[in-house]
Amino acid sequence: MDELINKRINEVLKGNQDSFEEIVLLFQHRLYHVCYRMLGSREEAQDIAQEAFVRAYSNLHTFDQKRKFSTWIFRIATNLCIDRIRKKKPDYSLDAQVPGTEGLDMYSQIAAAEDLPEEEVERMETQERVQYEVGRLPEKYRSVITLRYMEELPLQEIADILDLPLGTVKTRVHRGRDALRKQIGTM
Repeated sequence: MDELINKRINEVLKGNQDSFEEIVLLFQHRLYHVCYRMLGSREEAQDIAQEAFVRAYSNLHTFDQKRKFSTWIFRIATNLCIDRIRKKKPDYSLDAQVPGTEGLDMYSQIAAAEDLPEEEVERMETQERVQYEVGRLPEKYRSVITLRYMEELPLQEIADILDLPLGTVKTRVHRGRDALRKQIGTM
């Protein structure tokens, strides 16, 4: 796959802009999912994923083809997500009461896709809780936990994406798991 991507990159560098579309098609879903898991918003994830591709296209001439393109594009997207997180203040808490109602919180406003069996509901609630708690982690832990456990990337690739030493990534994964464990408590 790396050979195909490098071939397309060379075509883009020679002026064939259509070749970049193939690269986008290969990575768009995975990149969106990384952004979504880091930001927790579909719209923001779409914006950041698109911005990552724009930046990649604009800076394609700086890409070292001896390295993996996926690592490079994930690094761009992760950095953009971190920048967005730093600028963004919390919009609202799901525990906050809905204005004009008595006792209804924001959880009651989340639309259910369909009626599901009890086990599926419990699984979904657990996933939502974990995702919420991951979103509350400090950004340095959130990014490594997202890339490691939600995107299932190897530690070395995470180190490459975040431009961190492997030991630092291992430490942040360990500390992030501990922080997450403390936040969740007993479920």
